[in-house]
Amino acid sequence: MLSVAVAALNERDPGRLWPLLASALPGVCGGETLVYKLDDWNETEGTVGIPPAVAAAFDDLAEDELGLLRAGYPFARRYAAGPDRTPLTARRTAGSAWSASPTARLIGEVLDADHVLAIPLPRTTTPITGCMVYRSGADFTDDQVRAAEQVQPLLAAVEEQRQLLERWQRSAAPQSVPERAADCALTPRELTVLLLLADALTAAAIGRRLGISDRTVHKHVEKIYRKLGTRDRISTVLRAQRLGLIPTP
Repeated sequence: MLSVAVAALNERDPGRLWPLLASALPGVCGGETLVYKLDDWNETEGTVGIPPAVAAAFDDLAEDELGLLRAGYPFARRYAAGPDRTPLTARRTAGSAWSASPTARLIGEVLDADHVLAIPLPRTTTPITGCMVYRSGADFTDDQVRAAEQVQPLLAAVEEQRQLLERWQRSAAPQSVPERAADCALTPRELTVLLLLADALTAAAIGRRLGISDRTVHKHVEKIYRKLGTRDRISTVLRAQRLGLIPTP
């Protein structure tokens, strides 16, 4: 999982970040397949990532069946009721009602799965974003649920990276920007730090956004200074704007 995380954080295409994670995460917590939900989504719209191996099964679903899966029973109501974002299994959340639910019957038919483990992203509000891991047979064990909890900060970091890279692609000069970033040898992680520097965030605030320590932020900043040939925040942001790496206000 660590190697996949490193690859994700060095990926320049934000659209590839979650598919990279989705390939490795089920194995970490004892699952067989994973579906992730990002951005603003509900029963009819929003970003829902489906693994290619099971995509065909989802294509055959009726609209109301797909909406049933997107509704996130029994997790949506549980997480919406308070700030707790601890991973939970459907069985532990709904009890015996889970097996008799329409959602359980549907995932059995579509994914040949009996159990679901929800891994919400920390600090998310309604709609709750994150992923659901599916498996057949017995429910997820305590150790597997704890493993899911341990990877939550990593998932949050990758999602923050995705949002910042998408913002960068939307706001900076189109087409030539990735090439310019590569010419400056800036990594995707350094680009996200650069964006937050331009937002006038402190090192501590950047660290909180990206899920890293102040010390790691300072190391990224030092590398950015060296690669852009600058010595302080203001000159760095101005040079990045002149190069078209970040938008000019």
